[in-house]
Amino acid sequence: MDAASGDLAFLPLGGTGEIGMNLNLYRCGGRWLAVDCGIGFGGGELPEVEVMMADPGFIAERRDRLVGLVITHAHEDHIGAVAWLWRQLRCPVYATPFAAAVLRRKLAEVQLLEEVRLHVVQPGGVIDLPPFGLRFLRVAHSLPEAQALAITTPHGVVLHTGDWKLDPHPLIGPPTDEAAFAELGERGVLAMICDSTNAMVEGHSGSEAEVRRSLAALVRDLRGRVAVTCFASNVARMESVALAARDAGRSVALVGRSLRNIATAARECGYLRGVGAFVPEDEAGSIPDDNLLILVTGSQGEPRSALARIAADAHRNIALGEGDTVIFSSRVIPGNERAIALVQDALVRRGVRLMTAEDHKVHVSGHPARDELRRLYRLVRPRYSVPVHGEWRHLASHAALAREMGATPILMEDGDILSLAPGRAEVVDSAPTGRLAVDGNRLVPLNGGILSARRRMLFNGVVLASLAVDESGRLRGDPRVSAPGLFEAEDPEAGRVAQEFGRAVADLPAPLRRDDAALTEAARAALRRALGRRLQKRPLVDVHLLRI
Repeated sequence: MDAASGDLAFLPLGGTGEIGMNLNLYRCGGRWLAVDCGIGFGGGELPEVEVMMADPGFIAERRDRLVGLVITHAHEDHIGAVAWLWRQLRCPVYATPFAAAVLRRKLAEVQLLEEVRLHVVQPGGVIDLPPFGLRFLRVAHSLPEAQALAITTPHGVVLHTGDWKLDPHPLIGPPTDEAAFAELGERGVLAMICDSTNAMVEGHSGSEAEVRRSLAALVRDLRGRVAVTCFASNVARMESVALAARDAGRSVALVGRSLRNIATAARECGYLRGVGAFVPEDEAGSIPDDNLLILVTGSQGEPRSALARIAADAHRNIALGEGDTVIFSSRVIPGNERAIALVQDALVRRGVRLMTAEDHKVHVSGHPARDELRRLYRLVRPRYSVPVHGEWRHLASHAALAREMGATPILMEDGDILSLAPGRAEVVDSAPTGRLAVDGNRLVPLNGGILSARRRMLFNGVVLASLAVDESGRLRGDPRVSAPGLFEAEDPEAGRVAQEFGRAVADLPAPLRRDDAALTEAARAALRRALGRRLQKRPLVDVHLLRI
């Protein structure tokens, strides 16, 4: 998998064929470069998982040849896994001031701030990591300082777009540097690795300035408490909400840890200068309803988010009810539809009025629609197009557009190794991939034994049996069977299972009953049979053996 010759290759370990968990690798002359290191969320398809990320095992085995990790911007799906995975990578990290400010807080939480070599690169700056020459290109997105990455190698230039859009009025930070992209196109671009999130959407993604005007008009006419929920990292939206509140005579309370962290990082980097101090959430109750606006996390229906707790009337500081309004200033990430609907239903049940992007101009995407993609292709004119950052329907739609624009599209997925040079670009090999899930303060394989057992427990339950035997293996007393999620505490069926289980253990051959390991395994099999006959299910079972 590691070419001995000086080839140029691209390998996504996460974020291609899926949305989230971006982890991209480039290889040139036997050296490796990593671009982005983000998280994804379990959602309805993986209820046992809240946060997950790409398994970096492939590049961790080659970290002696890893020249660095470059972060394109501070969204969680591009930066959120750094603090979790850096110990496996142990390489320098490069980021713009805002992304670095966000990352420092994450590293401090896991006691890595003093260990990670974090290099701050100004927007539009350059990085020399031989054999890679890197230049940041400013792009508009839904947070400050998003950067595309021009990667110069002995084989040619690769443009890694990161997340971007063409917004003439992004409000925070400059518009996308189209002149720099045109200059790159004049030099010649071998391949463009490009965002596909909105490749199925015709037209233009819209401008953040439109949302600012709409929010100001909406908030001005509302009475009662107003809450706005949006992606925490959208600093321009945060500023727009604060300005709308100021014009309406309302103070703004930030509710949710991620919002507070982003606001602090933004102020450190010189953003939000025109916005006054936010009200601490524990002081929000002292402000009259008509003079309060709450900016709150939970736009995707996350069960433990501040908005979900408010909807359930379980938040210690904030309550919403009849006459209040919640504005969902965000899009629905695919897979979160049901979770969002549950939170919205709970709010409506409490008498809250809802406003969403379906009926008001309260959100625009941070990703390019098809007209913007066409514009970028005209500027860059890449020889090859590699759609990333999307599910397969997005990648295929992007590939068709790229072909129309004169580029040769190459469809690939996580783990494919794409040789870009020398010779014709093609997928030549594959690398092992996987996902790691956050489980408390540790990472576990998504398809490993721990989460597999948890899935079985989730759908089939778990049964624990305890039995005591003497030295010869004879039962001492009656076995006990506990089956939470299958039997009620006083269900006589549990007692009948225990009796059948005890008879089966007593009937085991005497030599087997004298061996702890053999007896335990045989007892598990007997318990499975007893449950199978009575429940027609296959729960996870375990036996605790006490020899006395």
